[in-house]
This record gives sequence, structure tokens and C-alpha cells, in this order.
Amino acid sequence: MVQVVVNSSKYRSRLQIIADILHIAGKGAKKTRIMYQANLSYDLLKRYLAETLEAGLISIDRNEKLYLVTRKGEEFLGKYAKYSERCNRLQEQFEDARKDEVMLKSMCSNKR
Repeated sequence: MVQVVVNSSKYRSRLQIIADILHIAGKGAKKTRIMYQANLSYDLLKRYLAETLEAGLISIDRNEKLYLVTRKGEEFLGKYAKYSERCNRLQEQFEDARKDEVMLKSMCSNKR
């Protein structure tokens, strides 16, 4: 499962949830497997599956009742991986800048 922390929030973004669903459906998955592995309620699962189907990111094998990632879905996952790597680097830079700010503020104080 693709798990990337883009912000310090404990909640996943819409893009993270979609990436998780696509990753799980990579070789074909039924609704139940996607729901449990993506840690979604049934209502959220229905909403995200409808959204990803409409966007052409997944398709359904009606005979097997499997959800499969489309070529567009694979492209999304590749672009999402690059995006999340960039976000992680930016988060690290932001944290480094915060540490620098704290250090600089402490230098401006008489308290030691």
C-alpha cells in the first residue's frame, strides 16, 4: 500500500485514498478486500469506487467481480509516487527551516 505523509495530519487525503485503492486493485481485487486493506467504511468505498470508475482509473471484470487498475490508473500511481516523494522532501525542508527558526530565536534571547 502506498502510504505517504504529505502533511502532519493523521488523516489521509483524497489522493492518498485513491492511490491506496489503485495499489490494492493492482492485480485485481474484490470490494471486500479493497475495503479492508484501504481501511474504508462501506459507504466511503462505494463513493471512491464510483469516482475511480468514472475517472477511468479502474475497471470491473464482471465475470470475476474484480476491480482492476487501468492504464490510466497505472499512470496515476506513477505520477502520485513522484508527487508524494516531492511532498516528503518539502516536509523535511520545512522541518529543517523550523529548527533553524527556533535556533535563531533562541540566539536573540538573553535566556540560556
